[in-house]
Amino acid sequence: MSVQSSKPMPKLPSQLRRQAGQGMTEYIIIVALVAVAAIAVYQYLGQVLRAQTAAVAKELAGEDGTQQSRAAQSAAESAATQAAAKSLKDFTGQAQGAVR
Repeated sequence: MSVQSSKPMPKLPSQLRRQAGQGMTEYIIIVALVAVAAIAVYQYLGQVLRAQTAAVAKELAGEDGTQQSRAAQSAAESAATQAAAKSLKDFTGQAQGAVR
C-alpha cells in the first residue's frame, strides 16, 4: 500500500515568475481601462468641472460666481446632449466594414 502525501509540490521558480507576470499584465489592463474611462468622462464633463471649480473659487474669494455657475449649467446640458446622441452603434460602424 502506498501513501500519497497531501502536501502540494513546491512551484518551480519559472512558474512563480510566469504567475507574477500574469498578475502584472492583468493589473496593467485594468489600469488602462480605468484611464480610458476617466478620459471619456473628463471629455464630456471637463467644461462642467472647470466652470464649477471657477464658481466655487469666486464664491470663496467673496465674489459673485453666478456667471460661472451658469456656464457650468450650460456645459452640463451640452454634455448631456452629446452623451444622448452617441450609442455603441457609433463605435461599431467601422468594425462592420472590416468584416468579410
